[in-house]
Amino acid sequence: MIDGDVVAKENELRAKNLQSDFNALGEQLGRRGIDINAILAKVEAFGVAIPSWGVGTGGTRFARFPGEGEPRDVFDKIEDCAVIQQLTQATPTVSLHIPWDKADPQRLKQAAARFGLRFDAMNSNTFSDAADQSHSYKFGSLSSADAATRRQAIEHNIECIEIGKEIGSKALTIWIGDGSNFPGQVNFGKSFERYLDAVRSIYEELPDDWRLFTEHKMYEPAFYSTVVQDWGTNYIIAKETGDRAFCLVDLGHHAPNVNIEMIVSRLIQFGKLGGFHFNDSKYGDDDLDAGSIDPYRLFLVFNELVDAELSGAKDFDPAHMLDQSHNVTDPIESLMMSAIEVQRAYATALLVDRKALAGYQESNDALMATQTLKTAFRTDVEPILAMARQKTGGAIDPVATYRASFYRKKVAAERPAVASGGGGIV
Repeated sequence: MIDGDVVAKENELRAKNLQSDFNALGEQLGRRGIDINAILAKVEAFGVAIPSWGVGTGGTRFARFPGEGEPRDVFDKIEDCAVIQQLTQATPTVSLHIPWDKADPQRLKQAAARFGLRFDAMNSNTFSDAADQSHSYKFGSLSSADAATRRQAIEHNIECIEIGKEIGSKALTIWIGDGSNFPGQVNFGKSFERYLDAVRSIYEELPDDWRLFTEHKMYEPAFYSTVVQDWGTNYIIAKETGDRAFCLVDLGHHAPNVNIEMIVSRLIQFGKLGGFHFNDSKYGDDDLDAGSIDPYRLFLVFNELVDAELSGAKDFDPAHMLDQSHNVTDPIESLMMSAIEVQRAYATALLVDRKALAGYQESNDALMATQTLKTAFRTDVEPILAMARQKTGGAIDPVATYRASFYRKKVAAERPAVASGGGGIV
């Protein structure tokens, strides 16, 4: 999507300094007994999925301010995702959201193949009403008291599976907004049992080589009670549903100050961690750029992931995806930087001296244990990330290269401007 000459020219401006920085970091890591090329190889192999909806401008309950060159359909979205992958070489897959991304599966496959992209997990929508559906989800979907509404929601998820089978996806992600806004509005036990029955019906239609991810969220749009409100409930769902049912962790879907990295550890320990939706938050489910508020928390999450990776944890194969809303930035730029921040957290977690950490933990040396983590976190791994991009054909500086390409201006000339809309997250 971006002229290779632009990438080459921008890289040429930075290649000499990058090599110097990489060599200096390699010498520093070598004194700590770490092979920089081994870390580089792992970073090159690491990828995070782009959500199709992430390349459009988001909004709040109050307003949405569209940007230039907004994608008009799923095919424009795939083109924008291709730019992110071209420059970062860290986002080889795209996650679709049905019904918004519904299109002929063969056309979808051709569009993705054109750019060397693949499709990640399918995402269903039973938290808002589609134009042509018969029953409203105003009072719930998979947990609705109305059997016809539940059946409609189940059939929609099965439709997502069928589309996914045709385009090469291997997972379905379910998130619902079901719950209540007033005490007494629903029977907690009955609504949860209806949800479990509905999820089991969907699970039965899952191909043998697929996984089912269920996602919890503390609140919103249900502000008194939420059917799948925390990781414990999500774990129950996964255990009650089947061996290929797993828990998805969105970093913004928790109460303030919750220890998310410990949740990650618990789910790994019992073989039910399915994957992540990466973002960041200050107050709630803000869907801010990954690493923009609390990069240390992101590192601590990856500290648990790397520990599991190195120890060979059972059923450990987490899916990684960004899930963000970009209200005031160019979504492509934000997604590029977020993918890099996720890579950064992975790379720094790989630098933790596991043997020393275990020794400090066993001897109850709290200070040196935490300093061992800080030593890894404080290491500037940017030369490793940039070298990984350069070696795989990406851009040493993705944002600078993107801006030098004038991609946004070019697509703005081809895609009609979108009028400013009202409230609602898009």
